[in-house]
Amino acid sequence: QVLLVESGGGLVQAGGSLRLSCAASGRTFSNYAMGWFRQAPGKEREFVAAINWSGGSTLYAVAAKGRFTISRDNAKNTVHLQMNSLKPEDTAVYYCASRPGPVVRTSVHEYDYWGQGTQVTVSS
Repeated sequence: QVLLVESGGGLVQAGGSLRLSCAASGRTFSNYAMGWFRQAPGKEREFVAAINWSGGSTLYAVAAKGRFTISRDNAKNTVHLQMNSLKPEDTAVYYCASRPGPVVRTSVHEYDYWGQGTQVTVSS
């Protein structure tokens, strides 16, 4: 069983920044790729960013590219999402996810464990 716990969400004004963190336990963290997804009210869960097992390969959604940075610390079993230049349309519940493989993927179906989510609200 894998446990993922997100933190760092909150309310921020447009143009501001937030750093989300996800602490993982339950399987060898450094063997698996990790991802961040988000879900706004009335919308499907969507891919934001992913990072491979070593941190050497990352992938971003178009909406996140240039503003968000995903990173991981395998010694601390954590993955982070630094979000800069936030926009009201970034408002959503953000989820950390772990997938049963070392390489990055963008589909929700490629991930087998999920955190409980953390709310990010960006005011205009």
